[in-house]
Amino acid sequence: MTEVAVIDYGGGNIASVVNALWRAGADPKVVARPEDIAKAERAVLPGVGAAGAALDRLRGRGIDTALDELRRAGRPLLGICVGMQVLADDLREFGSHRGLGWTRGQVVKLDNDPATGARVPHMGWSAIAPVGQGGGWFEESAASRYYYFCHSYKLTQDGAATIATADHAGRFSAAVAFDTVLAVQFHPEKSAMNGQRFLEKFLDWKP
Repeated sequence: MTEVAVIDYGGGNIASVVNALWRAGADPKVVARPEDIAKAERAVLPGVGAAGAALDRLRGRGIDTALDELRRAGRPLLGICVGMQVLADDLREFGSHRGLGWTRGQVVKLDNDPATGARVPHMGWSAIAPVGQGGGWFEESAASRYYYFCHSYKLTQDGAATIATADHAGRFSAAVAFDTVLAVQFHPEKSAMNGQRFLEKFLDWKP
């Protein structure tokens, strides 16, 4: 079984991520100490809630530095929801926050769209559209491209790292990949078999 460090920084949603990884064939270990994160062979950064608060906790506990070490060592990292948003340059949620700056882009509030019924938060199942290298991460059938979302903010970027988009009153990045980093706005741990297959691919990924 592939050992995976699930990073606990007080960002919530740990138990469901651990259970989903276990079902996907991993041996998940919850870790909170920076030294354990830095030496992990593979890690997952989950998160729910406000990205600014998540950044404060990551930096306050030295986990941001540990994540840098993990990345420099060439080990895979999966960011989920807020765990994706904190990787951006600039976050505009309850003020302006400097993100980790791993990928170019800005995190901004989703829009309501009465014409299409799109409301904030975006909560429920939505289809993703693979772009660029995304075809290798997502199945070909239309039914297999539905994932569960729960968010009020979105990542907008120039598209260089985006491997999938979704639509909620406008297109946004649903998944990005660069170096040894993979990050998604949706929740694979809540996305039934589609999410499990995605996690299985992450566990097999050798960037």
